[in-house]
Amino acid sequence: MSAYLVQTTGPHLAPGMVLDAPASNDDFLLNFGDDTEARAELIRDDDGRPLVRVGGYMTMDGTVVAERLWTVREVLEQEGRRLVRLGEPLV
Repeated sequence: MSAYLVQTTGPHLAPGMVLDAPASNDDFLLNFGDDTEARAELIRDDDGRPLVRVGGYMTMDGTVVAERLWTVREVLEQEGRRLVRLGEPLV
């Protein structure tokens, strides 16, 4: 598995979910539990708070998910990985 590939268990993200992302790169690829993929990027807002931008994608059952920004509750870095706990999505 690539260091830039982040696995999730379901076809959608949810508040409280932890993404195990690479610490060396802010861009990564999300691989959802239904084998669909979306590009993601850890960014900062104007006040320096972290956000995760997730590109739009279509789930295996045909649900279209638009690009979305997620707030971040917590970021921990350890052993070359960055654990990102998602907050609520922004509308």
